[in-house]
This record gives sequence, C-alpha cells and structure tokens, in this order.
Amino acid sequence: MSALAPSEARALAVRLLGRHGFRPRAENARGDTLYLALPDEDWLLRVSNHARTAKQRTRRRDILTSLVIREPRAPAQVEALVAAALRDFAAERRRRADQTSAGASRK
Repeated sequence: MSALAPSEARALAVRLLGRHGFRPRAENARGDTLYLALPDEDWLLRVSNHARTAKQRTRRRDILTSLVIREPRAPAQVEALVAAALRDFAAERRRRADQTSAGASRK
C-alpha cells in the first residue's frame, strides 16, 4: 500500500487512537495539532506535524506524549507510531502516578 500524505496519516492515527478510547479534547488555532484524552482524564496525548519546543513542554505539563507525523507514512508505519505513543502514554501516566504516591507518603 502506498504512503499516506502527512495530514491523512495524522487522521488515521487519530482514528486508531479513538479505538483505544481517546477522544479529541482541543485543537490549536492553525489546526495542525490535536489534543486527545481518555474519558474522565486530564492527561493528554498530542498528535501534530511538529515537535514541541522546550518552552511548550514546560508550560503544558498535562501532555504526556506526542505523536508527530510530518512526512508521508504507510498505514503500517502509522499503526507502529500509534502503538509506541500508547506505550509511552501509559508509561508516563504510571511514572507520574508513582511520583504522586511517593510525594503523598512523605507527608
């Protein structure tokens, strides 16, 4: 199968993430970044055509991981990127939960 244009690959990624329960929460003004969340959660998974800057990472601590697609990708490549983003999201969520519980136990 041929490669999808970057915008089509990002749309496929959003659909695949939707199968895992992620729903759109917000979009940036340019329309090139979509923020997704699981129901009843504040943590976000970001799908975009560009990486975040250090300033953006500092300001937006609620984004656990980003899935960046800026070049054409085959559907199988998008599936692999989504799998990696899901794994990273879950790992970061566990890490932050562990930090919170460690901080609570010190009080």
